[in-house]
Amino acid sequence: MKTIIFIIIVLAAGALAGLVHGTANLFLVEPYLDVAIGIENQNLFSSGQEDDTLEFWVEYERYREWQKGGQVFAGVILGTSIGALFGIIFALSRNSLPGNNNIKKALILAGIMWLTIYLVPFLKYPANPPTVGEADTVVLRSILYLSFIAISGFAALAFFKLSKKFKNQKKLLALFGYAIFMAMVFVAMPENPDEITAPMDLVNGFRIMSILGVSAYWTALGIILGILWNRFKPNKEVPSFN
Repeated sequence: MKTIIFIIIVLAAGALAGLVHGTANLFLVEPYLDVAIGIENQNLFSSGQEDDTLEFWVEYERYREWQKGGQVFAGVILGTSIGALFGIIFALSRNSLPGNNNIKKALILAGIMWLTIYLVPFLKYPANPPTVGEADTVVLRSILYLSFIAISGFAALAFFKLSKKFKNQKKLLALFGYAIFMAMVFVAMPENPDEITAPMDLVNGFRIMSILGVSAYWTALGIILGILWNRFKPNKEVPSFN
């Protein structure tokens, strides 16, 4: 098949998985966001920055309805972007991945990427609801988080390349090497600069639901891409690394 088929199924898989993510967040994460934003509103009232009026709540409800609807659309856009990267990596590494069919291979790769570019960075810099974090630290927090993602991702790639030089059980040395290296990075990187002042049950609940939502995305991405790959077999047109 032509390369265009590869592009279509990769983007379709990412978009559908993004739809799953956005929809899951509506049910899992949004209730915690409502509580967190409610705390923020009360703080605004207490400080005199806003007045607790009917007009305020009407405008607030309109904004939240728009925000919730936009979250699904944003999930599709973000899911498509990440899905494109996932598809390229899958095409290049498919023959090296364990598993006896493309669905298993795609799920294994999705699990690896979920671990290295999401869970490991999340453990260092976990997601927080809107009530946590100062406006003047947004740039610093973004730099730290994105830096950790980049380090973890490139480290995983480097140790994967190293593992191909080993045979049998010695391949585990690369896994241990990645774990040791990331443990060192975990200690070396600075902590989140913001103090958590929100109730911990809210913060922990938000973090757990965030993990479930992102996990739903990676699971859906692996399954959908694997199914589409089996159906259209674009690997005939896409080079792979053996």
